[in-house]
Amino acid sequence: MKCTLVVSVYNEEQVLEQFYGEVTRVAAGLDCDVELLMVDDGSSDGSAAIMERLAAADSRVRTLHFSRNFGHEAAMLAGIDHATGDAVVCMDADLQHPPALLPDMLRAYGEGADVVTMVRRERADGGWLRRLTSKAFYRIINRMADCSLEPNASDFFLVSVRVAQVLRTQYRERTRFLRGFIQTVGFERRSLAFDAPERAAGQSKYSLHRLVRLSLGAIASFSKAPLRMGLYGGLAFGLLSVALIVYSIVMWIVQRPVGGYTTLIIFLSAFACILLLVMGLIGYYIGLIFDEVKGRPIYILKDDNDRC
Repeated sequence: MKCTLVVSVYNEEQVLEQFYGEVTRVAAGLDCDVELLMVDDGSSDGSAAIMERLAAADSRVRTLHFSRNFGHEAAMLAGIDHATGDAVVCMDADLQHPPALLPDMLRAYGEGADVVTMVRRERADGGWLRRLTSKAFYRIINRMADCSLEPNASDFFLVSVRVAQVLRTQYRERTRFLRGFIQTVGFERRSLAFDAPERAAGQSKYSLHRLVRLSLGAIASFSKAPLRMGLYGGLAFGLLSVALIVYSIVMWIVQRPVGGYTTLIIFLSAFACILLLVMGLIGYYIGLIFDEVKGRPIYILKDDNDRC
């Protein structure tokens, strides 16, 4: 059996050699051939040079280099596209996805699991705000989506070759959420819990802005519920409008003065707010459709002849 480790790399020069050393140590104890496929997501530091040096010294190491930064999801998908193993493991190079857990993942695969998701119990660098936002994200998406995603699932996962082939040929959206995709393709799935240590070096590349974009993209990929908010809001304001009309007619019949100004201002302000919110949501979804229609590549390699 052969296993491909897909590693997304973006400005990780401080930790790459340490990561390689840890992976090779663990791989020596595995009962399978291991291929290390490192994907350079447009790094601006010395990561690419280190990757090439490792590949030159070890035939098990292959490299892919993007022409620019396309993002972590694109890097994982590129690795899956070019993987040659019977099992494909996606992981990060910062050692927050411990290579020591690879034997457990491959054991689950050997027992028949086509998908092995790694679920974080704790993360050493996660403060209360990150834990709160992560919990809120999964609660929101599970309420909105037609499927249920496992909370705290990470981008550390294993897929069999047949699941990898599904991702290569059918799940090609420009807006992706791979950790969600692998939970919804079917096949037998196993979940393993782990504690994420602190980064071995460097800083997280996921800013608050990137996390918000990822969250919005994930919700849009799995749910059309935000679009239905316009229908619900319209129905609610329709009923309120009927009530205001009846109230105004009654006041006119009994010849009592109708103040109306405050009510009208509140009603118009609330209606404008709901209308603009709905238009914004529709615009967001139209933007995603526009990206799909353009059909631009998910990623571009500097050299299509990747190192074999």
